[in-house]
Amino acid sequence: MLQIAIADDHAMFVDGIESILRNENTIQVVARCFDGNSVFEMLRKYPVDVLLLDINLPDLSGIEVSKRIHEDFPDVKVIALSMYNEESIVSEMLKNGARGYILKNTGHHELIQAIQAVAAGHTYFSKDVTETIMGSLAKKPGTKKSFVLVPKLSNREKQILALIVKEYTTPEIAERLFISLKTVETHRSNLISKLNVRNTAGLVRAAIELQLIDKSVID
Repeated sequence: MLQIAIADDHAMFVDGIESILRNENTIQVVARCFDGNSVFEMLRKYPVDVLLLDINLPDLSGIEVSKRIHEDFPDVKVIALSMYNEESIVSEMLKNGARGYILKNTGHHELIQAIQAVAAGHTYFSKDVTETIMGSLAKKPGTKKSFVLVPKLSNREKQILALIVKEYTTPEIAERLFISLKTVETHRSNLISKLNVRNTAGLVRAAIELQLIDKSVID
């Protein structure tokens, strides 16, 4: 059973999430807190698989909390909760260890899907957030930072990276591009090596920050 904790300073919102998750046989809410500093005490006390983290806590930002969790509790996977659908905030959360980003108007089924996906080692973004990310990737190449050495990607690598950002699974990528699962995994490993990241969340962050995908590839 997945052990879930919630950090949000709005008690009614937390009550609502708990009510939703209470009916799930594979998910258990083990703890809740209402400010950033309490998160670390909570994680020391309870075994937690996934933390639902508000990015606007009263004492510490969700970005700072996520960074410290990533450093001190690396086994805890963070899903950011926010009312803000802004690429810069999404990118900062990913940079600081978050594995998912969902909006607070997310429905019941998407919340469950996000928890299950992140617990399984994948990333997850609300549909609107995914659209924001893809819109950011479609910006002109000139928006790249000139001092960043951008690795050269093949067209196939760009295709696979775009599908990863769109949250396609390995089998779905293989089917869409008419290639084997092993080939997809090889390209994924090469991308992780080229972009000097550790996981899928790192690939998404790099795609955003370095503007690695052309609009023609996204479409």
